[in-house]
Amino acid sequence: MTRKEIITYFTKPGEENTDIVLELAHERAISRGIKDIIVASTRGKTALRALDVFNPSKFNLIIVTHSVGFKEPGFQEFSDEIRDLLIERGAKVLTSIHALSGVERAIRKMLNTWGPVELMAQALRVFGEGAKVAIEITVMAADAGLISIDRDVIAIGGTGKGADSAFVIKPANSSNFFDLFVKEIICKPLYHF
Repeated sequence: MTRKEIITYFTKPGEENTDIVLELAHERAISRGIKDIIVASTRGKTALRALDVFNPSKFNLIIVTHSVGFKEPGFQEFSDEIRDLLIERGAKVLTSIHALSGVERAIRKMLNTWGPVELMAQALRVFGEGAKVAIEITVMAADAGLISIDRDVIAIGGTGKGADSAFVIKPANSSNFFDLFVKEIICKPLYHF
């Protein structure tokens, strides 16, 4: 069987694409019956916009933040007030070590050498930063037990601020990373820079 889908390509990456990304992802979620929506959000602005589009009474909305210490030791970029609001409204907020960096980043910084996990992250960036982020947050949500690996999800990532990429993904846990499969591209930037 063959199926035609529309893929939207943005002329440049960045937060100006956020609203259309969320709209396109919502349309695909409805058409596919997908209930699990995973959204990357560094400070909370994208999370709030996603909350308006993906009502947690109808969707399993998971917001994935940077880990504590990502920007500077001991610092969390994500707003506590926004976290509380998201949880109060029924969304889930996940803050954990990044699936495609973690301790390996410390090794790279200290020894000036790359390990296989960060090399994988770099390789995924050939599809765009948002694509790498979408895959990474899917693995993180699976490892946290917030999604089932038996159901497709929609994962939304971005380049810098906001969202510019969305994909339908068959998830996997990090221990079985290569069982993950990007099934559909909903949207992404044409160019990385």
